Amino acid sequence: QVRLVESGGGLVQPGGSLRLSCAASGLTFSSYRMSWHRQAPGKERELVATITRTGGSTNYGDSVKGRFTISRDNAKNTVSLQMNSLKPEDTAVYYCNARHWVAGTVTYWGQGIQVTVSS
Repeated sequence: QVRLVESGGGLVQPGGSLRLSCAASGLTFSSYRMSWHRQAPGKERELVATITRTGGSTNYGDSVKGRFTISRDNAKNTVSLQMNSLKPEDTAVYYCNARHWVAGTVTYWGQGIQVTVSS
């Protein structure tokens, strides 16, 4: 079975940093575009960052540009999100997503991990 497991979340102070990781199993990792999404209470789930199969291209939501960096390691079947200069509005549940390169309707989601930015 396909599994996406997030780790690295927690509580940080404004201005701090946090690194999230997503470990994938049960799929050919290099065949999937990987993304991070987040959802705060009462709000729509939004795209945070996406990265192509080889890591050659990345895209970010406007609210995180210049602060977050997405990366992947196909040898380890992992994708990471380095979050710097964190703000209270970054507080949300963060989800790892995999979308097949060819069959785009084939997608998988992790269960989510909490990130809280507060003093």
